[in-house]
Amino acid sequence: MIEKFKNWWKWDSELEKNSADNPVTALTEQQRRNAGPLLALAFGWGFLVTGLFTGGLLGNGLPFWPDIVLASFFGNLVNFIIGAFVGYIGYKTACNSGLLYRYVYGNAGAYIPVVFISILLIGWQGIVVGAFGATWTTALHPELPVSEIFSSTTFYIAAVFAGILYTATTYFGVKGLEKVSIPSVAVLVFVGLYAIYLNLQQAGGFSTFQALSAELAAKNPLTTVEAINLVIGSWIVGAVVMPEYTRFAKKTWVAIAIPFIVLIIAQWFLQIVGALGGIVSGDFMFTTYLMNQGVIIAWIGIIGMSLALWTTGDANLYLPVIQTSSIFKRPKHVMTVICGTLGTILGLGLYQNFMEWINLLASIVPPLIGPVIVEYYMIDRAKFHSGHFNNIAKWNPAAFIAYIVGAASTFYSPDWGTPSLIGLLVSMLVYFIVRVSLKPKI
Repeated sequence: MIEKFKNWWKWDSELEKNSADNPVTALTEQQRRNAGPLLALAFGWGFLVTGLFTGGLLGNGLPFWPDIVLASFFGNLVNFIIGAFVGYIGYKTACNSGLLYRYVYGNAGAYIPVVFISILLIGWQGIVVGAFGATWTTALHPELPVSEIFSSTTFYIAAVFAGILYTATTYFGVKGLEKVSIPSVAVLVFVGLYAIYLNLQQAGGFSTFQALSAELAAKNPLTTVEAINLVIGSWIVGAVVMPEYTRFAKKTWVAIAIPFIVLIIAQWFLQIVGALGGIVSGDFMFTTYLMNQGVIIAWIGIIGMSLALWTTGDANLYLPVIQTSSIFKRPKHVMTVICGTLGTILGLGLYQNFMEWINLLASIVPPLIGPVIVEYYMIDRAKFHSGHFNNIAKWNPAAFIAYIVGAASTFYSPDWGTPSLIGLLVSMLVYFIVRVSLKPKI
């Protein structure tokens, strides 16, 4: 038994390097994936409850047409542009984020951003675990008050089951993620479209719905800038971790299509669904109002949400697993169990603080990638394609200075700016100035 555990725990660089996920080096051409499964995975990852919640907030402060539609689009467009820039680096280098951080933060310095971002991403995973528990608790006990959902036995059982499910699927790597995502897409699209149809029908048509939307928005109005900022903050973290998936792309268009599907299609779609639900039914979660549409529709809605959370949970868990495996030299399956267990534990209490955690992620994660973007596009692209780290210094002070200043700037950003976006831009500017001025050997 002990010997089996030692073998399971043991790091085998060649074995990991030749695996489908290869967290050790840049992927080989043979390890790249076909477009179809990757794009299905992207849609499943983007189908996160964050979009519904954001849509619900937009519905409470803006008229639906054209305000919500345009604010949602432009916010997601900003995130897509960032995701495309970052994702392209992952595609061209075939490197995961952990490896990219080594090229910029240094061989030893990379430990800090990887550990930092992994902890935050495991927390994001915990939110999805908690959302699964809350969904099934509401489905099985619709009479239960909201205040009692998170203390019920059903919630704990469902959340722990979700954590085990996500961990088991992710254990098989990107192949496991693809097998879950592909059949889920059709169900998710159907449920979302039906939710849109149902809300418009219950409102009495689009013109009546639009009047209802304008009336609701007048009570707690949002400015267009505030709405766009809300959308950017909700998913900018996803934009900066794109290399974990775009590195698998065989073609440039696939690498760009991944953030496009996640942000312009999946998140925009969900924000529209969430806005409609918030305006008409008073709840951004479509499972809540679909429960009143008969047994069949109710369970289709629950299954649809469960699939959405399953695909998102797998995709989220994969992010810290690959980064920590790359840096700590532990097998991917070991880091899957460790990260999955931590995410499950956090999920039992973190979902109740959903927006606080998302806001924290949105403020302090984006500045981490700023130095990587500048180094690749403006300073020294060649080293990212060298295939080794022999000439990389242990530490790059410029990267850490840029991150600290960028993260600090998010707490002092002006009212018209998005803290997460300003933090990213500040870290890029500071890195360029310090890097060029000091010319450190990295």
